[in-house]
Amino acid sequence: MFERLALKALRQWAEKKDRKPLVIRGARQVGKTTLVKLFSQEFDIFMNLNLEEKENADLFTMNNSFEDLLTGIYAKTGFKKENKRTLIFIDEIQNVPDAVKSLRFFYEKRPDLHVIAAGSLLESLVGNHISFPVGRVEYMALHPCTFTEFLRALDQSIIAEQIENWEVPQSIHDYVMNLFKKFMIVGGLPEAVANYAKYQDWVKLNEIFNSLLTSYKDDIEKYASKPKEQDILRYILNYGWGLAGQRFQFSKFCHAAYKSAEMGDAFRTLEKTLLLELVYPLTSTSFPIFPDLKKSPKLLWLDTGLVNHVAGMQENLLFSTDTDDLWNGEIAEQIVGQELLGASVIFGTKRMFWVRDARNSQAETDFIYKYKSHLLPIEVKTGDNSKLRSLHQFMNESKENIAIRLWNGTLCSDTITLPSGKQYVLYNIPLYYTGQLDHFLTDKI
Repeated sequence: MFERLALKALRQWAEKKDRKPLVIRGARQVGKTTLVKLFSQEFDIFMNLNLEEKENADLFTMNNSFEDLLTGIYAKTGFKKENKRTLIFIDEIQNVPDAVKSLRFFYEKRPDLHVIAAGSLLESLVGNHISFPVGRVEYMALHPCTFTEFLRALDQSIIAEQIENWEVPQSIHDYVMNLFKKFMIVGGLPEAVANYAKYQDWVKLNEIFNSLLTSYKDDIEKYASKPKEQDILRYILNYGWGLAGQRFQFSKFCHAAYKSAEMGDAFRTLEKTLLLELVYPLTSTSFPIFPDLKKSPKLLWLDTGLVNHVAGMQENLLFSTDTDDLWNGEIAEQIVGQELLGASVIFGTKRMFWVRDARNSQAETDFIYKYKSHLLPIEVKTGDNSKLRSLHQFMNESKENIAIRLWNGTLCSDTITLPSGKQYVLYNIPLYYTGQLDHFLTDKI
């Protein structure tokens, strides 16, 4: 068990005066239950109710008063009602709709208690079968481990702190980039990270990834009821990983014979489970933000470790000597997208990219980063500035004067003068700083 950055967010939530019951949302296997158990060590009383167990579920289904329910929770978990710092964790809450309803009463009648809820299949049921009491709960997103969490799991806390403070010495740049390369291969799923930290064995990871994939595929019948819908979901989970970081069309997805509408519905079903995200492009360089849903989306999966395993890319990444090709590939975009998402615990954060809305235009930036009231373009690549034509095109149409390139080189900046006469600053930032962009931009904008 290693410390997650989300612990800081949990501590901030716990100290809020207007605290509401917290629902932790995230895909399966991102470590929600483990995180709460780690957090529970900071409380005098921890009551853990897994609603997959009938005797725990029955507490919420007897139609008794809230006070009776609370008394039953204390009795069931073996605690006396005392004026001590208390955490109640309701796990697998999606199994009992009455437990979801009870969250409003914890908020209204016992705001002194700390209440957290989570569930492994929660995301696929929210909206259709489960509705949380509006205004009575708050949400926190949990994603796969970030690079700095990966480093701490590997006992590289000093380097993690240097990254968080933008203080990595140039003398160890190559060493840190090599660690980032390992992160690209292992990914951020906590079980894989913990296993690699313990054994440093790539082969052992395959057993974990196979087990994780099997669990995702076993859930398919819970996501869709019709056999054909289940077949399409399996097809995506079998063949879609190789398109990570790429744009695609539903009608041409991996040579499938399914209709575009059927494939689109299946992708949106998987998107609800947070296994993947369909990232649609912006066509404007300024606010308001309106993704163009008529254009083909970019596919970003939950985790780069799974992507590499299923797509058979682990060995290529591990033994690759062409670093320019490595950092310019779609796998680099996948891990950058993963780091951008992992930097926030705000649920509903969406990743973005930009395409030029003009006939026959090829201009496309890898990502758009929203910082305060600014939309900043990000390119993920090496090479000289003449190869950044799409980024130059964006900046020519934008009011911004800052752009970002994430690459395998050291931290530096260039002043770019466009043919139109406009000048802007291009910050060339090592990939390992991706999750720390807010810190960097604090004194730049």
